[in-house]
Amino acid sequence: MKKGVKVSAGIVLALLLIGRAEPLFRFGWFTDLHVGGATGAEDLQAAVADINNREDIDFVIITGDISELDVSDYLQQAHDRLRQLNYPWYIMPGNHDTKWSQSGATRFERLFGADRFDFEYRGFRFIGIHQGPMLRMGDGFLAPEDVQFVREALMRMPDPDQPVFLVQHYPLDASVSNWFEMIEILRPYNVQAVLHGHGHANRLTTFAGIPGVMSRSTLRARESQGGYTVAEVYPDSVVFFELRIGQEPQRWGVSAIRDRRTEWRAIAVPQPDFSINSRYPAVSESWRVQTGSLIAAAPVVDDQRVYVVNSAGIVEAFSIDAGRSLWRYQTGGSLYATPAISGNRLIVASTDSSIYCLDAQTGMLLWKHRTGAPVLGVPAISGKRIFIGGSDGVFRALNLKSGRPDWYYHAIGGYVETKPLLTKDLVIFGAWDNSLYGLNRKNGHLIWRWQDGTPGILYSPAAVWPVASGEHLFIVAPDRYMTCLHALTGKTVWRSKRHKVRETIGIATDGATIFARTMQDTVIALIPDDREPVYRWIKSAGYGYDIDPSMPIEKEGGLFFGTKDGYVYALDAGNGDLCWAYRIGVGLVNTVAPIDRRRIVATSMDGYVVCLEHHQAGW
Repeated sequence: MKKGVKVSAGIVLALLLIGRAEPLFRFGWFTDLHVGGATGAEDLQAAVADINNREDIDFVIITGDISELDVSDYLQQAHDRLRQLNYPWYIMPGNHDTKWSQSGATRFERLFGADRFDFEYRGFRFIGIHQGPMLRMGDGFLAPEDVQFVREALMRMPDPDQPVFLVQHYPLDASVSNWFEMIEILRPYNVQAVLHGHGHANRLTTFAGIPGVMSRSTLRARESQGGYTVAEVYPDSVVFFELRIGQEPQRWGVSAIRDRRTEWRAIAVPQPDFSINSRYPAVSESWRVQTGSLIAAAPVVDDQRVYVVNSAGIVEAFSIDAGRSLWRYQTGGSLYATPAISGNRLIVASTDSSIYCLDAQTGMLLWKHRTGAPVLGVPAISGKRIFIGGSDGVFRALNLKSGRPDWYYHAIGGYVETKPLLTKDLVIFGAWDNSLYGLNRKNGHLIWRWQDGTPGILYSPAAVWPVASGEHLFIVAPDRYMTCLHALTGKTVWRSKRHKVRETIGIATDGATIFARTMQDTVIALIPDDREPVYRWIKSAGYGYDIDPSMPIEKEGGLFFGTKDGYVYALDAGNGDLCWAYRIGVGLVNTVAPIDRRRIVATSMDGYVVCLEHHQAGW
């Protein structure tokens, strides 16, 4: 606390009772603005106007979900209204800004300058970070870079006893995969509270002994007007008031200010459970690498190397036998799309609006194709062409050798993040516009466009990698339907909601079986049929609730996939029996890359690249 501020609790209470005590400072608190939703922009405008009419606010914090999703100009609309604030303001994104992000989260930093903050005010430290998840459906997750940001901010404090507020979007609990890691970092310091949004309600909680305070949204919800929070900071407490537009402030909560570090020592912090690894002793790690940056893309393997991209914009090649770093290439933006390889050419898509072609042996740049927006789509290669969608409403076919465009398709209504399917002279892909597209592979002409009629773009078949067997095309989507289409016409053959699928589907290498994961434990295998779903097997793998878009990959009779909690599972593709499971970390595991039946390479949001090996032949 700032030197010179020494007022006893009794004096403060007495002054409060007679109405004479003044807080050390007051701050406003906006959260969950959801600009782009039904009333988000209007409610934010009203909140800004209302708080500007006050003369006693020192600054404003804004704790995420600024937009309904980062498409169109929603973030720009929010920025235009927030810049009207008469007070300094500090902001970070929420999951709606980072999961559904046409810009790959680059627009947020471009508009607001940064996606985290660290400042001091009258002896108090405020550290703000977000928890993604970045571009993938899963739990909140603290990226390695953000964990390091908090660690360094705390270590830089001239006074290690300075009172601290951690400001974030999610609560600091199990809704964030690696929440316990942040708790351990905070424990040596004088943390007063975790201030967060996400729940759209006023609530006081605790996180392993650290007070938690959640604020209401600025949205009106079922009321006629929206609102926000004002916090009054006293030497011994923080008092929280709800301000509904046009109404008197209502005090709803008080959090004491005191040094709790002695109390925290008696509180055990739950640690992740890795005991499953001991249940399958035949499985072990051949090698492991920590890149230090979040990884949201699947690895790619060839006979000699493993290729990995990360949020720091780095492409890195590792030896397949020992995980030795062979070369690195720095791009100009974060990398979230799985690369593609053909021969000696590695294709990488970047949020710096470019598509790169690198020499797979050396990492040398062979060519670079500039687009009109960040590129989040996964490239697919066939023959001499690369097929890839971007965030500029354009799908491209590029020459593999030169990078020059062979054709463009310009009429996509949303951004593309999926891997296109190449089948029957078609290129098929989904976008965040409720649509699945079928283009002529030779010239890019639209053959068909399919929509299921479900309102709201969040139900789009946009994250799934479509698969096809013969003329049957299969997708799963957030509407929880599995859909079979005729690949040549885009006509619906059947749709089934028997199992709660989401965005994970795969196919056997012989095309005879379709695999899909449900949102709760179960994996299903279907025989392609033109009348109705015909199940080969339905088995529980015991992975719990999972929404990770990690596609099930079949290799030599094994079926492999990852989960949102850091697990890799291996099933017998023939009957669905669980063969083994292994936990590589706590972050979301991307679609895995089997080298063969016994060796699998996996990447995770923790920043890990891990090669797992089963040491018994013919498992």
